[in-house]
Amino acid sequence: MDQSKANIVSQLQAVKSSSGKSYSQIAVETGLTNVYVSQLFRRQAQLKPETAPKLRSAVPNLRDDLLGEMLKPPFRSYDPNLIQEPAIYRLNEAVMHFGESIKEIINEEFGDGIMSAIDFFCSVDKVKGVDGNDRVVVTFDGKYLPYSEQKSENMVSRPGSNW
Repeated sequence: MDQSKANIVSQLQAVKSSSGKSYSQIAVETGLTNVYVSQLFRRQAQLKPETAPKLRSAVPNLRDDLLGEMLKPPFRSYDPNLIQEPAIYRLNEAVMHFGESIKEIINEEFGDGIMSAIDFFCSVDKVKGVDGNDRVVVTFDGKYLPYSEQKSENMVSRPGSNW
């Protein structure tokens, strides 16, 4: 992460911390998912102008300059060393372990395609298991995107081209 982004993220994290609110509390007040709120405070998502007043209300100590930064399209990136963080490592491990089965079920249920990570919602919830222990529920809710057959007649970038 470049230094200017790191500095902004550090300031945003300090503002969030000083609010005394959790991401889930801010999410309820803004109508966003808790993961998206976290993404906003990490400069991994863009705050939309229509949501800015709700965020300002939920986090009143958010300065205008930081709010302005949140309204800009972010440079979405991650530190490759994040995989060393145990929670992130386990999430990656779960996706890798269950990935082939998830892909097969997507293909069975929808056809040949993928889940979008752009038209996508993500949330983290806490529930009690049947044994009474706390459980983590991570929900990935992405638009289905079918692969298209690549017919030359549909390739509009080459009008009038006859193969």
